[in-house]
Amino acid sequence: MSKLLITGASTGIGAATARLLAPGNELFLVYNRSVEQAEALKAELSDVAKVHLLQCDITSEIACIDLFRQIAKLTNTLDVLINNAGGLIRRQPVDGLEWRLMEEIYALNVFSLMKITSLSIPLLRRGTNPCIVNLTSVASRHGAPGATIYGSAKGAVDSLTRGWCKELAPDIRVNSISPGVIDTPFHEKAATPEMMTAWAEANPLKRNGVAEHIADAIRFVIQNDFVNGESIDVNGGLHMR
Repeated sequence: MSKLLITGASTGIGAATARLLAPGNELFLVYNRSVEQAEALKAELSDVAKVHLLQCDITSEIACIDLFRQIAKLTNTLDVLINNAGGLIRRQPVDGLEWRLMEEIYALNVFSLMKITSLSIPLLRRGTNPCIVNLTSVASRHGAPGATIYGSAKGAVDSLTRGWCKELAPDIRVNSISPGVIDTPFHEKAATPEMMTAWAEANPLKRNGVAEHIADAIRFVIQNDFVNGESIDVNGGLHMR
């Protein structure tokens, strides 16, 4: 039985990943506002996995520390950390950037990931073939009008992935997955239906992805213990290196 901690686990990519990785494992599912979805997911998975729900505003350092106090009462080891939580918050052009929005974007996408990773290290070092999987975004590579700060935050996650890969080796592997346009609740706020259609048309596959595409990629980097320090694009060819 592997022990997996997933942030942003109640909906979208986090929930799809929990479903895929649940059988026979122990899941620590971190969520914030989506209480009903989190409870429904636990009920759905409880027959195939041991599931713990942990509510936390990960943009608060104090809340992150308290989260790990709760986790310490449940386990002294982790095998996998999946830093999935993140969000655009809202679009804003560069000539009107607000300091508070910049702080909010980085707190959600970067600072929380850094703190949770730091707090996870002692547990992961006691795990079996431990690894960390960070979620970045195609936005970090091709930019997005009004979402450049979000893209830069995801670029920081790529940089952290490469740095931690060397810093934590050989004990803990670190990789990231870079989704393209994925049809999840994320885009209910981040995009209009017209934007989603335009992005699908711009994709060589003429469609957007679904959360299960990203969950499959996460499972791959967990299982393949010679993949390390990589940022794997899953975008249908929307962006190619």
